[in-house]
Amino acid sequence: MQFQWYPGHMTKAKRQMQEDIKLIDLVIELVDARIPLSSRNPDIDELGKNKSRLILMNKSDLSDEKRNQEWSDFFREKGYFVVCLDSRSKAGMKSVTTVVMEACKEKIERDRKRGIVNRPVRAMVVGIPNVGKSTFINSYAGKACAKTGNKPGVTKGKQWIRLNKNVELLDTPGILWPKFEDQMVGLRLALIGAIKDEILNIDELSLDLIKILKTQYPGVLQERYQVEEMEEPVEILKQIAENRKCVTKGNELDYSKAAALLIEEFRSGKLGRITIELPNGEV
Repeated sequence: MQFQWYPGHMTKAKRQMQEDIKLIDLVIELVDARIPLSSRNPDIDELGKNKSRLILMNKSDLSDEKRNQEWSDFFREKGYFVVCLDSRSKAGMKSVTTVVMEACKEKIERDRKRGIVNRPVRAMVVGIPNVGKSTFINSYAGKACAKTGNKPGVTKGKQWIRLNKNVELLDTPGILWPKFEDQMVGLRLALIGAIKDEILNIDELSLDLIKILKTQYPGVLQERYQVEEMEEPVEILKQIAENRKCVTKGNELDYSKAAALLIEEFRSGKLGRITIELPNGEV
């Protein structure tokens, strides 16, 4: 399956960000903790190269706790500030402002020396579609000030959001890059729902997920679906269809229904806390 997706509004969003970056002190980048590198947009590094950087590993309640620590260390070694959080339950949210102020300490000190006090830190919130950017902003602000949705591309226009006397946020639409150089990146994004399911082959996607789970999380499929993990992915999908009674009206096995069930249960965390990308690039 080839993964390519770059709607026109994303090109426009990138141009807008190039303008907006001049106004801000800090780039806050949300990534999905299950695929921290693949859910980053390489354009952001170029756009924000002279700014302080904070990476928020969102949905860290769905990702492997041990891997969260490994990824946090990986990003910190590269000079980023890092917070693991779950925007929906607000876990980890309390530490965000502290880390924002820490990340902008030099800028605040420079302002103070020039006699500028109490100017809020201006931060741009960026992230690819469906990493939970709007949910984070709403949780952080404590009120519904950014539209949320579980489909890629709900955020449209630019909005400044005054959080408190210390921080102002600039929300931006989620943007993806024009072409996935590495098709594994496309696969991982498809698995977490960052690419619209309507343009994907869910059956194929489920077989790829089965391969990953067999390698990285042996026993998970067997425990959840009572399948034989030694079998080939197609046979495992068949067993899931049988055991979960995924059948058509004609009483035939419905592979597509079983595939959609598996993908949904992975995305929602019903298979357990799973990270499908490692800092050493193994997955």
